[in-house]
Amino acid sequence: MSAACYEASIQRLLKSEGGYVNHPSDPGGPTNFGITIHDYRKHAKPDATASDVRAMRVEEARAIYRAKYWDAMRCDALPAGVDYCVFDYAVNSGTGRAPKVVQRILGVAVTGVMDEATLTQVRACEPVALINAICDERLRFLQGLRTWPVFGAGWARRVGNVRATALAMAANTAAPDRSARSTGKGVAPLNDRARNSTAGGAIAGGGLVAQQAAEGGAHWIAVAAIVVAAIAITIGLVAFWRWHRRRQQDAPA
Repeated sequence: MSAACYEASIQRLLKSEGGYVNHPSDPGGPTNFGITIHDYRKHAKPDATASDVRAMRVEEARAIYRAKYWDAMRCDALPAGVDYCVFDYAVNSGTGRAPKVVQRILGVAVTGVMDEATLTQVRACEPVALINAICDERLRFLQGLRTWPVFGAGWARRVGNVRATALAMAANTAAPDRSARSTGKGVAPLNDRARNSTAGGAIAGGGLVAQQAAEGGAHWIAVAAIVVAAIAITIGLVAFWRWHRRRQQDAPA
């Protein structure tokens, strides 16, 4: 239905995302063309460094966006305008949140996947109303993030530009190009200080206990078991913080 919108959508997206950034308040970390170091490791180079992200070629970014965002959101099957709206939302706030928002708006089962039931309801919905509803919810969600004071002005402009462009695409008219670079991922940031403090405390505590056991004449197997237990606890704590972040990310605005 709207495969022809892809080229215009990716061009506008790349213009909004800009080049390399590594803002200390951005939970995405080192980012280039809007691709974070975490996504680059996941989709292109598992051991990528910040230097690798900086050296990323635009062709690599395009390939990731096509396969992992546009195709994942099944944008070719979405109406014109809705495709760009969903695509940009998924890039900025995650491929997990974007479909759930669409499903909540439509009142269908919230699966987090653009399944056939969702596509059927999207096609039955008036595109203008759906675009406005998605952009309204997106802005509410962003305003609730603690990184809003840092990135809010740019995010608000981005959502406004996406809305205007998507509505023009739906009406098959030319939209004015007001896109401007907007840094920062609109995702619920991980509380790195609390996570690192908790994990560091577990490691330090385990090390202290192991040291005391060794000094008390404990068998080396017992000492090793203490160290392994401390590592396991640390891994569990890190997993908990990541789960907590996902819950924040998926929560309704």
